Amino acid sequence: MAELPTSPRLRDPDALFVRLVRAHRDLSPEQSRRLDAALVLLLADRLADPDPIDRAIETARAVVLQGETPA
Repeated sequence: MAELPTSPRLRDPDALFVRLVRAHRDLSPEQSRRLDAALVLLLADRLADPDPIDRAIETARAVVLQGETPA
């Protein structure tokens, strides 16, 4: 399986982060986890191809286990 590119592609990643933080505002921890899961599933459905989705899962898990952010 090919490596997932992790170079930034967003025009304004800070604005996206702010929108994500705002979406979590006033949610319980359980609601926040459900929001994250729903967002991941909605975005994965837009990709449709399971290969990049699998690579994204592997990359995100590795980042979490290493305590680093993607480059």
